[in-house]
Amino acid sequence: MKSLFFYGTLCHLPLLKLVIGESRNLDISPAALDDHAVHWVLDQSFPVMIKAKDSLAHGVLVNGLSDTDIARLDFYEGGYDYVLEPVRVRVGEDVRETQVYLTGEGRWPIGALWDLKDWEREWAPTVLVAALEMMESYGRVSAHDVARRYPQILQRASSAVRASSSDSPGRDRAGPKRSDVDIHESRKPYSNYFAIQEMDLSFPRFDGDISPVVTRAAFVSGDAATVLPYDPVRDRVLVIEQFRFGPYLRGDPSPWSIEPVAGRIDPGETPEDAARREMEEETGLSVSRLFPVGNYYPSPGAMTEYLYSYVGLADLPDNSAGSAGLASEAEDIRGHLLSFDALMEMLATGEAQNGPLILSALWLDRHREEIRQGA
Repeated sequence: MKSLFFYGTLCHLPLLKLVIGESRNLDISPAALDDHAVHWVLDQSFPVMIKAKDSLAHGVLVNGLSDTDIARLDFYEGGYDYVLEPVRVRVGEDVRETQVYLTGEGRWPIGALWDLKDWEREWAPTVLVAALEMMESYGRVSAHDVARRYPQILQRASSAVRASSSDSPGRDRAGPKRSDVDIHESRKPYSNYFAIQEMDLSFPRFDGDISPVVTRAAFVSGDAATVLPYDPVRDRVLVIEQFRFGPYLRGDPSPWSIEPVAGRIDPGETPEDAARREMEEETGLSVSRLFPVGNYYPSPGAMTEYLYSYVGLADLPDNSAGSAGLASEAEDIRGHLLSFDALMEMLATGEAQNGPLILSALWLDRHREEIRQGA
C-alpha cells in the first residue's frame, strides 16, 4: 500500500473516490509541502504546483492506496504529463516521505493562487461528470487520447449539469420523470469531438404499464448558442455561410449552409456570453442587446444538443459582411448582409434550411416593429 500527496482537485473527496473507483473510507490527513505554491492554470479548471521559496502548498496526504488505485490515478493525471515525484511533506509535527503528481516547469501558464473552495463552487459538479466519462475509458484508450478529448468531455459535462439544474416547464408534462426510466445497460461505442451513447432501457407508458426493454442511441454534444444580428435602423440582418459536414454526408449538392452566428457554450460560460463571444469570433462585430428567441432541442429523437437562440442588436454598415472564423478550428466563414425583406424571401422560397435561422427570422418578424420603435 502506498501514500500520495494531493494539492488540487483530488483533495475533493468525491472526485478522488470516483477516479480510484472505490467508495471505501480513506486514510486522509491535512498536509503541506514547503517551498511550493499552488496556482490556477490560466483559463483552465485545474491547478499546477510550482516551486516558490518560503511558500507552503497545502493539501492532503492519502495513505493505503493500492496498485490499482495508483494505476487509475496515473491514467487520470498522465494525459497531462503529470508524473509521480518523491517529496517530503509535513503532517502536523511529523515529516513524511511520499509522492506527488508534478509536471515540468513552464508546462502550463500560471494564473492566480489556487483556492479549493472556489473550485468546488464553480467547477466541482462539472468536473465530476467529466471525470466519470474519462474513467469509463480506463483500460480501453490511452491517457493522452482522453486528455486530447478533454475539452469536449468537459463541454458535454457542462451541458449535463446545466440541464440538471434547469427549471423545465411541467404544466403539460406532469407525468413520469427522468428517475422513472430504468437503465438495463449503457454503452458508448464512439467518443471524440462528439460522442454516441447507446442504452437498453424501459420507461413508464402513459397507460400505466412499463415499456419493453428497447435500445436507443443518441448523438451527444454540448449546448450551443445562436445569434441573428439585426440592425433596426437599417432594417437588415447579417447571416453567415460555411461548409457543413451534415448536409454533405446526407448528399446535399450544396453543403454550404446559411445560418445565424452559432457556437458551443464553453464550460463556465453562460449562453449569453457564448453568443457575444461567437459574434466577435465569426463576424468581428458586437451586439448591444440580446433578445431571447427560445431554448430548445432541435432533434430530440436523436440528439442531446440544446440550443439557446437570440436576436442581437448590432450596427451593420455596408462593409460589415466580411470573412472570419478561427484558424485553430479551420473555420472558413463568409458574411452576407440581407434586408429584412430578403430574409423573409429566403424563408418563403425554402432557401433558408437552417432551423435556428428560420426560428429567429420568424421571431424577428413578430417583434420587428417593436424593436424598431425602441431603437
